[in-house]
Amino acid sequence: MPIRSASLNKQIQKNGARLHLAMAIRVHSEGADRAPSEHEQALLDERRFLKEAQTKRQQQATLPKPKAAWLAKPPKPPKAPKAAKEPKEPKEAKEAKATKGQKPSRADKLAKKAENLDAAKKAAKKSAKA
Repeated sequence: MPIRSASLNKQIQKNGARLHLAMAIRVHSEGADRAPSEHEQALLDERRFLKEAQTKRQQQATLPKPKAAWLAKPPKPPKAPKAAKEPKEPKEAKEAKATKGQKPSRADKLAKKAENLDAAKKAAKKSAKA
């Protein structure tokens, strides 16, 4: 029966407690120089097996894990090359506007406004005389 890796530490602790109890009973009843009983020997063997399984799992955990099959995507097939386009005819150049991108300055605006006022005054005087 496989041993769950999550329960190994608790199993080792429980085994150690039972082994300690068995050893204490043997020492108390028969003395320290007596050989271990069958029950105590079975507990020692089980403890050795659990420790080996624990080290085996720890070594196995350091190895790289295999990747899931659904993560490995198959390569896409190469696309067919597109047909070469014909070069376009060059467009005719448009005439550039003279005022495009150039704003009149504030001084130019005021000067033009003053000229327009003068022209309006002169025009009003001429029409009144006529």
